[in-house]
Amino acid sequence: MPPPTPRLFLVRHGETEWSLNGRHTGTTDIPLTVRGEEQVKSKAHILVGEGRPIDPKNLCVALISPRVRAHRTFHLLFEHLPEPPAHIIDESVREWDYGEYEGLLKHEILARDPQWSIWRDGCPGGESAQDMCSRVDGVVAKVREYHRQYFEEGKGTRDVLIVAHGHFNRVFISRWMEFDLTLGTHFNVEPGGVSILSYNHSSLDEPALNALNLYADVK
Repeated sequence: MPPPTPRLFLVRHGETEWSLNGRHTGTTDIPLTVRGEEQVKSKAHILVGEGRPIDPKNLCVALISPRVRAHRTFHLLFEHLPEPPAHIIDESVREWDYGEYEGLLKHEILARDPQWSIWRDGCPGGESAQDMCSRVDGVVAKVREYHRQYFEEGKGTRDVLIVAHGHFNRVFISRWMEFDLTLGTHFNVEPGGVSILSYNHSSLDEPALNALNLYADVK
């Protein structure tokens, strides 16, 4: 009998002041709001722990964005347990670099460039759409290699955890399923939301989205 199908838990950090008002937050280190912390803590007991979907003993690796909002989200998820699992602070799962558009609202960007779409144009002084696609594809390949080693060679354990950001996660979901990056615009990931990515028919050749925005505060 084959082992259980491997999974990736993809988490967006909780609410910040800038995510609340719609400012593009890439490299700026904004903390969680009080409500953002509660968004994470309220679902931790449901999702995280022995016998729960995110069971520390099943995590072969946890990749965490270096931004404080993501790192804090990770620790809040495991705060009710004796200790958090080992984790890696990984620049490759940081948010899209918005360059000159850092901190701006969408209407402020459109005032500069009325035809702008991040999915096509990227950000001047930051990452282009191709830059973002290449970076995310590298993370997808890394996760799939963890999964392959577990599923085909019996190395490690079943699950991977990533705690990251809104645009990163939307791009990741799209590229995981081998869609064009631009289709990420159709996947809304809410603050504190948890997505599950896995495979159909226990086949690593059939990547799939199993869940989106588990227990998030959906607007």
